[in-house]
Amino acid sequence: MTDITKDAMMPPRSFLSQDAIQVFYRLLAALLICAVLAVLSDSFLSLGNILNVLRQASLTFFIASGLTLVVLTAGLDLSVGANVALSACIAGTVIHKTGSPALGILTGLACGGIVGLLNGVMVTALRIPSFIATYGMLWVLNGLTYWYMAGETLHGFPAGFRQIGSGYLFGLPIPVYLLLVFLGIGTLFAQRTIWGQEIYAIGANPVAARLSGIPVARRLLLVYAVSGTMAGLASIIFLSRLNSAEADIGESLTLPAIAAVLIGGTSLFGGVGTVFGTFIGALILTLVLNGMNLLSVSANWQPLVTGIIVILAVWLDMKTRRRAQ
Repeated sequence: MTDITKDAMMPPRSFLSQDAIQVFYRLLAALLICAVLAVLSDSFLSLGNILNVLRQASLTFFIASGLTLVVLTAGLDLSVGANVALSACIAGTVIHKTGSPALGILTGLACGGIVGLLNGVMVTALRIPSFIATYGMLWVLNGLTYWYMAGETLHGFPAGFRQIGSGYLFGLPIPVYLLLVFLGIGTLFAQRTIWGQEIYAIGANPVAARLSGIPVARRLLLVYAVSGTMAGLASIIFLSRLNSAEADIGESLTLPAIAAVLIGGTSLFGGVGTVFGTFIGALILTLVLNGMNLLSVSANWQPLVTGIIVILAVWLDMKTRRRAQ
């Protein structure tokens, strides 16, 4: 066996690893933010606010979890927000036309998955860099969505469907239960399956991964399809939460999702990070924005703060990598 092959055949990633240490530090950061906000605002520890934070963090996580797998391969999916918008609008139309929430949900998931698969085809078959491919797809999806909706807004969905995004079960928002399910699935997939280990190997060294027999193209198709499908899932959650769909529903969703991935410790250079870390990243970002709202900081500052957080996360990632070399 060659040295390259040995490098690509990575041992199963234990959760008691460097990744786990990084997650632990980020969890401490989240707790520190909670402590500061609890001192600054009497409303922060109220049950209603805590449930709101969990709900908002779950919505960000649904998009960011699939995106995490893409970033682990040293790729990027900039089309997730536009994917959410198109999937939500098409799913909403199906529900209105057929009266079947189940059919609408399947349509939203399928639409998201197809978009993700097309991204994967552009990256693997056409060999277009992921940044360019998904950025182009973003504009294509925006154009399709605005053309499809023609300035109209869909609203008024069945009460049972709206429970998915705004309902409660045993006092907890239903999206939180969905978060726990997909957090568990994502963590087990990335950490404990051969496919997950291959994704890490591709991100660490794609040439070595290919020479060791890993089907790189098929795994890249998989991660982009998963990213698109999770965007489709997020579209259903947002649609049921807002009880409406319009063309611009996803415009503000891409940057927070990327921020959650990077804050959670996933490296833009690939091969490093965890789905659980992305959940912590989504929680930290939500806590910061929630704290700004509680402290009556203008919403106009929120994009600026999100951008600064993304820049700091990337800078810290690059600095950490240089020290490791």
